[in-house]
Amino acid sequence: MRYTIFWPLLLLLAGCSAFSGKDNADPPSELVEFEPELRIETLWDKGFDDSDDTLLKLKPVYSNGMLYIAEPSGEVSSLDPETGERHWSVDTDSPLSGGPGVADGLIAVGTLEAELILLDGEDGGERWRQRVSSDVLSSPAVNDGNVVCRTTDGGVTAYTTDSGEKRWVYDRTVPVLTLRGDSSPLVSDSQVLAGFAGGKFVGLSLDSGLVNWEATISTPKGRTELERVVDIDADPVLVEGTLYVSAYQGDVAAVSESSGVVLWRRDISSHAGLDASWRQVFITDAEDHIWSLDATNGATLWQQKKLHARKLSAPAMVGDTLVVGDFDGYVHWLSQEDGRQLARIRVGGDAIRLKPLVIDEIVYVLDEGGTLSALRAHPIEAERR
Repeated sequence: MRYTIFWPLLLLLAGCSAFSGKDNADPPSELVEFEPELRIETLWDKGFDDSDDTLLKLKPVYSNGMLYIAEPSGEVSSLDPETGERHWSVDTDSPLSGGPGVADGLIAVGTLEAELILLDGEDGGERWRQRVSSDVLSSPAVNDGNVVCRTTDGGVTAYTTDSGEKRWVYDRTVPVLTLRGDSSPLVSDSQVLAGFAGGKFVGLSLDSGLVNWEATISTPKGRTELERVVDIDADPVLVEGTLYVSAYQGDVAAVSESSGVVLWRRDISSHAGLDASWRQVFITDAEDHIWSLDATNGATLWQQKKLHARKLSAPAMVGDTLVVGDFDGYVHWLSQEDGRQLARIRVGGDAIRLKPLVIDEIVYVLDEGGTLSALRAHPIEAERR
């Protein structure tokens, strides 16, 4: 029998002595005043469905000049990124839980009812829908005539975009105790890259689903099943042939895309996730501290602790800054150079758990209340001149 830990419950358990050695969960850090170096402009905001399920990975994506967003109720919309105005909207009549994955003029979404749905990017018309092995809590990947779907039972399956025919399936045993959620698969150079509960990451052939390589990101540790939960739930980031992967109660690691060789790893637990460039890796850890690591060897460049326990999202790079959201609806700008706080703005009172989307230095943030906001930062010094 398999048991699933819901993330809000895990946050509570993380403060218990049986789990972490602490008597009580740490209270969130109070926000301190600082001299802002950026002025944040709200370009627009739009309301969409909220959800009682904080673990749905329904994050906005950008493709071919348009934003795409999927709502828990079943709506999928195409938006103008400059104004937020809807280009089109369709109702799939299914409770959506993963996606959208967008590429090649196609949109893929997954449902809580174990369905994979493919839509046309031009008008949202349904191409096909297929029954999958379990619910979908990650974004499907669309690439080169294939839709690759990750399901919560440990499966990765490839379907053809033209007919929805199943090409292959890769099954992996799920540990007895896991977090509820999955990392999204990536497709690159005819290879599917996917992480799993238990700390493993694999490279699969896009043509056949056969294993090209398997890497151990983290090994379970501890005496109890709860202490031994090691899950790769955050989405990996691929930069110039190197994968950057994080695991809850595990490590952050750099992995060769071609061979699966682990180039370096650090003992940093993360559920929220990371962002990376060829120079730096930025990660939000389990205590809501933000780290900057050297991308070549994992050495610490700086650590920002002033947002401790504020339930931060993964960081996203924008220009020479970082942005993260928190549990109280604030978006924080930090310097990539040293982690200092540059600005913040509150876009609403609802938590921001999804990694912000950055397009042409505009930051798109979706909170749990269903508000999508478009934000742009302006240097204050430049405005004074």
